[in-house]
Amino acid sequence: MLSAPIRKIVILGGGTAGWLAASMLVKVLGKTVEIALVESEEIGTVGVGEATIPPLINLLKFLGLDEAEVMRNVQGTYKLGVEFADWYEKGHTYRHMFGAPGNPLGVLPFYQYWLRQRARGKGGSLWDYSLNELAAKQNRFTHMKTIPDTRMDGLNYALHFDAGLLARYLRGICERSGVVRREGKVAGVNQNSETGFIESLGLASGEVIEGEFFLDCSGFRGVLIEDALHAGYEEWTHWLPCDRAVAVPCATSGPLRLLTQTRARTAGWQWRIPLQHRIGNGHVFSSGFMEPDEATRILLENLDGAPLADPRHLRFVTGRRKTSWKKNCMALGLAAGFMEPIESTTIHMVQSALQRLLNMFPDTGFNQPEIDEYNRKTQREYELIRDFIILHYNATKRDDTPFWNYCRTMTVPDSLTTKIEYFRQHGRVIVEEDDLFKEANWIQVLIGQGIMPESFSPLALNVGEADLDGYFDSLRQIYANTVAGMPTHDDFIARYCKAPAL
Repeated sequence: MLSAPIRKIVILGGGTAGWLAASMLVKVLGKTVEIALVESEEIGTVGVGEATIPPLINLLKFLGLDEAEVMRNVQGTYKLGVEFADWYEKGHTYRHMFGAPGNPLGVLPFYQYWLRQRARGKGGSLWDYSLNELAAKQNRFTHMKTIPDTRMDGLNYALHFDAGLLARYLRGICERSGVVRREGKVAGVNQNSETGFIESLGLASGEVIEGEFFLDCSGFRGVLIEDALHAGYEEWTHWLPCDRAVAVPCATSGPLRLLTQTRARTAGWQWRIPLQHRIGNGHVFSSGFMEPDEATRILLENLDGAPLADPRHLRFVTGRRKTSWKKNCMALGLAAGFMEPIESTTIHMVQSALQRLLNMFPDTGFNQPEIDEYNRKTQREYELIRDFIILHYNATKRDDTPFWNYCRTMTVPDSLTTKIEYFRQHGRVIVEEDDLFKEANWIQVLIGQGIMPESFSPLALNVGEADLDGYFDSLRQIYANTVAGMPTHDDFIARYCKAPAL
C-alpha cells in the first residue's frame, strides 16, 4: 500500500550544512514540499569547512549556479591539492594533488611505470608528472578540462571560500525559491507518544514548527538525532586523538596559493587556507598532549599576517553517530559525525549524504529497509575516510614528541593494515566501491608518507626501456609547456571572479 508523499520538511540549523541541504532539496523537490529552516543568529555556526574537493564543482553545476558569481560572493580562490609539511618527518613535504599523476600507458596506470623507472634509478619524483603539482608550484591556474591538442586530463580543481559567506549566499537563493527561514532557539522537540517520530519543534518564542521529515544540522550537539532520538555515538579518538582546535583569520599576504596547506606540529597540525580577503588559519591538537594556551601560542606565532579576530576554540570528538537516520530524522554535517578536515572532506560528506538521501527519498511510510541501507552506506563512507586520515598519522618516522610516538606505534584498523600490506608488494591499491578516495589519492599519500612498494606490476615490463624513457621525457615537456601558458592564479581571479571589497 502506497504511503502519502512527504509535504513538509524541517531543517534545524543553518550554516553550510543546513543551507546546502535546503538548496539541494528545493532544487529537486521544488514546490511539491514546504521547506522550513530553523536557525538562531544568537547560536551561530561553527563555520569550518572552508576548503573543498572537486566533487563540489559538480554540485554547483547541479544547482545551476554560476561559478564566477559564487566565487565573487564567497571571496573564493582555487585549490589544486593539499600540502603536507613535516608529517612523514620534519623537513619533508609532499602534496596530495587532485587528479592522477601522469597519463595511463596501456592497461596500467602511469604510476606503475614510474615505479619501474624508479627501480632503474630514473624518473625523478612522481609529482614531476602531475599537472596540478607543476601549476601549483608556479601558482598558475586556468579552466582546462584537457590539455590542448591531447586527450590528457587538464586541471582538476576545487575551491576555498568563506563558509559564512557561502551560507549567506545559499540562503538568499533558497529564500527566493520558497524556503522559509524561522529565527529562534528550539525549546522542545515534540514526539509521537507511540512511534517516537518527531512531529514538531517548539521554539522559545512559543512558535511551533510542524513537519513530516526533519534534517538535523544542529552541529556537534545533535539536538534531534541525539538529544531527542538517542542515536548514540561511536568515537574514534584512540585512532585519531586530536580533539581540539583553535582558529583565527589573518590578513592576506603574498600571492594566492593554490593549495590548502597543512603543517604537522608537536601535538597536531596547523592549516592555512588563502581567500581573497583573508587567510583562514587553525591549529588542530590533542588535549591529551597539549594545553590550549600552548596551541594558541603556536598558531599565533605562525601566521602570515596580523590576526583579524580573537582566536576561537572548538571541542570535538572524532567519530560518527551510530545511526545517522533514525525514524523521521536524518543528521547532516557535524550532527552526523566529525572527521578532521585534514583532507577537506567536511562539506563533501554533507553533499554525499544528500545525494544518498535523494536516491532513497522516503514517503511518510519511512520504509525501514531503505533507512537501514542509507545507514549502512553512511557508516561505510565514514570508516573508509577514517582509515585514509589515520594513514597520515600512523605512517610517519616522527618520534620527536609523545604525540607522534603514540600515533606512530598505535594499532590501526585491520582494514587499513590490509591496504598498506597489499600496496607494499606490487604497488597495487585496494579501491572499494564506496571509498571517496580512489587509486590516485591512495598512492600519493602512501608514497608521500614513506610507504614504498617492493616492486611493480610485471606488466610494466612490456614496454621497452627506450620507449619508456621517451614517454617520460615527452610528458615532462608537455606539462612544462602547458603550465607556462597559464595565467597566474591572482591574474585569473582578477579577470574572472574578483570579489568586491568587504
